Amino acid sequence: MTALVDAHPHLGVEPVLRELSIPSSTYYRWRQAEKEPCERRRQDAELTGKIRQVHADSGGIYGSPRVHAVLRREGVHVGRKRVERLMRQAGLAGISPRRGKGFTRRDPDADLAPDLVQRDFTAAVPNRLWVTDLTMIATLEGPCGSPRSATRSPAGSWPGKPPHVRTPTSS
Repeated sequence: MTALVDAHPHLGVEPVLRELSIPSSTYYRWRQAEKEPCERRRQDAELTGKIRQVHADSGGIYGSPRVHAVLRREGVHVGRKRVERLMRQAGLAGISPRRGKGFTRRDPDADLAPDLVQRDFTAAVPNRLWVTDLTMIATLEGPCGSPRSATRSPAGSWPGKPPHVRTPTSS
């Protein structure tokens, strides 16, 4: 409504309001609110400054639950949802400890390693073909690779293992 009156000042305020069936007090209240915001908006602006400070002090790590807890410890009485809303409006977000989708990101321009055994993993004699398995384990400090290497004998058992230990290929 204020945009309409601003776009067509030659029409006058009162005739436009009368045509739209809007009381003039409503129009002037909207105009006043544009000039000086209400108490709630002033409090939101002040609180957003405190939230930005807490978020910056945490190194950008804290999300809304932790920011809310810090504000409560400092004696600021504010609701959790209000902190969430103000952080969202300010574009602030915490860092989530969730894992990514995978570990390997292959470079499409890189040359592939040659397949030296032509996908034939059987060895004619022990200690001729080495097989390796790499298992990624998630830890608090990041992913950790756990390699296992062994030679494979033609009989299908792993050298150095006692005969009573079963392997996937022995029965």
